[in-house]
Amino acid sequence: MRTFLLSLLACLVFQVHYGQETYTINGETLELKTEIEGELDLLWNIIDNEYRYFVKTNDGSIVELKNTKNEGRTYQEEYKSILSDLTQGMSTEKLKLTLYSLRNFIDHYNASVDASYISSTTESDVQFRLGVSGGLTNNPFVSNPDNTKNPLIGAELEIYEANVLPRHSGFLQLRHAFDSDDFPYAATEFSMGYRYRIINQSAFSIYGQVKLATLNFSDVTFTDANNMERNESNTAFDIPFIFGIGSDIKVGKNSFITIIYGELFAIFLDNQGNFSTDISIGYKFNL
Repeated sequence: MRTFLLSLLACLVFQVHYGQETYTINGETLELKTEIEGELDLLWNIIDNEYRYFVKTNDGSIVELKNTKNEGRTYQEEYKSILSDLTQGMSTEKLKLTLYSLRNFIDHYNASVDASYISSTTESDVQFRLGVSGGLTNNPFVSNPDNTKNPLIGAELEIYEANVLPRHSGFLQLRHAFDSDDFPYAATEFSMGYRYRIINQSAFSIYGQVKLATLNFSDVTFTDANNMERNESNTAFDIPFIFGIGSDIKVGKNSFITIIYGELFAIFLDNQGNFSTDISIGYKFNL
């Protein structure tokens, strides 16, 4: 198990790079990334913590795609009418002002008007994020009279909607809590859970999470009534609803530092008398 976990730590970060140029649009100088090139070009960037999208036509004209609100706080969806005009009436009914949605829309249009156009998009509507972490835990749902904190290491695969700022995600997690002389209890846990990003900004997010199902393999050493040392191994499947909180802090185009307070409390597991200490710091990157 340790060899497997250490091998995950050796994974290389996969980075995707986009071309970036400077444009002057309506008197505003902007550095924009080119996402798609074709009959219509899709340009974008994060400016003042806001995602902004632009379309460049064959004659060099650049128009911004906006979705402003009127006085009644209703979204105007200007970007839909702009793109409908530029694509000779191509349906924009289900189009969203997100990088994923715009990319697929413009890619489909370019392919429809240019037989030599090579698509640069994929059809998948989900993306993945791989993470590794390490920290400390007092195993809050296990009897731990001295509140001993042991090392913890983990890895996870996060699955989320292909959206620039995904708010919902699921995760599959593997973690191992090591034993020690002071607390001879070790456990390997596989879990499946859900996250909701309460604060969801481009630079960082804060989320709540819940582990919906867990499979635990535990090993404990103890002294029995005859003063004999014994070792006991157990396997347990639970639907515990373990709640926690976390934060992802962006440090690169596709990478994040993550802080997780993984096990605050559970609905169907009892806390064993110690306030939860289950904190990990790690690194995530988009696949």
